[in-house]
Amino acid sequence: MTAMDLQPESVLRALEKGKLAPYYLFYGPDEFRLEKVLDRIRSDFIPESARDLNLEILYGDEGSPSEVINHARSLPFLAPNRLIILRRTENLKAASLEHFLPYLEQPAETTCMIFTSSKTNFSTKFYKKFRTSGRAVHFVALKENQLVPWIKRMAKDLDLQIDGQACTTLQQIVGNRLRDLHAELEKLRIRYGKNLVGMNEVKELVIHSRIYSIFELMDKVSERKSTASLEVLSRYLEEEDKRAAPLQIMGMLNRQIRLLLQTKAIMDKGGGKKDVAKKLHLVPFSASRFAIQSKKWSGAELEHGLRLLYGADGLLKSGSRPRPVLENLIVSLCG
Repeated sequence: MTAMDLQPESVLRALEKGKLAPYYLFYGPDEFRLEKVLDRIRSDFIPESARDLNLEILYGDEGSPSEVINHARSLPFLAPNRLIILRRTENLKAASLEHFLPYLEQPAETTCMIFTSSKTNFSTKFYKKFRTSGRAVHFVALKENQLVPWIKRMAKDLDLQIDGQACTTLQQIVGNRLRDLHAELEKLRIRYGKNLVGMNEVKELVIHSRIYSIFELMDKVSERKSTASLEVLSRYLEEEDKRAAPLQIMGMLNRQIRLLLQTKAIMDKGGGKKDVAKKLHLVPFSASRFAIQSKKWSGAELEHGLRLLYGADGLLKSGSRPRPVLENLIVSLCG
């Protein structure tokens, strides 16, 4: 990503003003947010009464660039604009993509054409055109301190009244996956309707869900509570997919130990909770929690914890039974 790339929020602000550009490239790892922005554009840019006549979703591996361009140059019918979404752009070869360049130089004024691509090469003429014209939109994974504002925006879109502390609590319980956060917001809307949702309502609905267990496990390990950690581990392994759960746990433990180690380093140099939040891109609540938990560890213990994780990962990949490996790992970490 460069400074010339747009943030998704810039596109949404343009949409609210009814001034989308003639073309965009949507790319990046956050597919969920990308699809949510596309949904918003589909619903707001073309009136529902004329949507069937002025919205087309095409695919890069079906049809030719000339066919796509012909669709884009068609005049809107019973509406001021047309919307063309070309998915799987990455399946077109560079030579084929160059056929779009004359259109991008003189696009149809009444059409917004959005190219989506899971793989981009900005050294090629086609992709470079979006970056130089400021029409490349990068859907990068949100940092932790950006999640609560995102939750607030999604709640507003869902017509859900939720206070700030409840948003923070939801993020702490559910984690950083936008798809999971959105699913829990929809549950809250169904459960509480127009009523204001606070921290207690979030805890009541979410705290016993399957997704909560792994974050509870991270807290127990960080607090070095061996017995409680093993209890949560057992519950999580029983509730989750037997093949995916060990990998999820290893990934989360690796993240947790590294954040504790980074927090420890900041605190040891005289930094405070605000420094932890700023340098590690954490919300204040998380920074405060890591600051407290890091005091239960020495730097050497956290470094040893990373070595334990590396060894356990090797055992899992070599075919060892996951439960004993994870149980021994957690006992060793907490001890």
